[in-house]
Amino acid sequence: MHFVGLDLAWGEKNQTGIAAIDTDGRLLHVGAAQDDTEILATVAPFTRGDCLVAFDAPLIVNNATGHRPAETAFNRDFQKFDAGARPAFAEKPELRDPRAARLAAALDLELDPTSTAARRAIEVYPHPATIVLFGLDKTLKYKRGPFGDRQRDLLKLMTLIEGLDDATPRLRANRSVGWVELRRRVEAATRPVQLDRDEDPVDAVLCAYIALFSYQRPDDTTIYGDVDTGYIVTPSLPPDRTAAPRRRVVPPPNDELHERLSHLEELLAQAQYEAKTIRERLYRL
Repeated sequence: MHFVGLDLAWGEKNQTGIAAIDTDGRLLHVGAAQDDTEILATVAPFTRGDCLVAFDAPLIVNNATGHRPAETAFNRDFQKFDAGARPAFAEKPELRDPRAARLAAALDLELDPTSTAARRAIEVYPHPATIVLFGLDKTLKYKRGPFGDRQRDLLKLMTLIEGLDDATPRLRANRSVGWVELRRRVEAATRPVQLDRDEDPVDAVLCAYIALFSYQRPDDTTIYGDVDTGYIVTPSLPPDRTAAPRRRVVPPPNDELHERLSHLEELLAQAQYEAKTIRERLYRL
């Protein structure tokens, strides 16, 4: 069986990180692709048979505005670690027909996280997984900020991932030629756009590991939400780190404050997306 991680870009103008590992934790592939055709071709060797594909992108979005119930419950646990989820709602143009759902359909994957089907897709989020897996007090800030800080935190994250060689389940990242080359690129980076390029495959490795973790340790995995309203799968916070209900939680409907927060977070997400696109265009020039 294979476990595939996709750090999926919102659109086909930006790259998507891709990783694949097997049941024994061998990192079989780490890299990136651009459009849906390239993504499907890259994952094809790992999705022909039994597989679990973990998307860092919304799979199910049925709410017109505001947070999905899963995100509200999820944020109660993880917001204090700077690992909260931004709202996913159908009025966002890119979520009227979620890209992750289209790819999952093309791969003929079951979307129900509670299913025992041999070929499934789940929605995951790398940031909260790092809080649980590595015992962090706050997320590592490799996505934005001064270049030196981003590079330092991305390398720290890669070192922590390499430490999963001693975890259960095991991940043998540092035995992969592709991973070693990826680390060398991050160490040699001199510009933010180079970190933008290399952080996506690192996140994809985390996504693939979350899939493996949820498969081998279901009792230590939490599903926030459900297949009807959308969900997020993540390693469970230890009891002493959260007072929120565990396993599967659907909170009350969104209130006015959630709506206002959703609007502000949407503006911020759009600004960050545009900034990343501009950096990539400047790099190509």
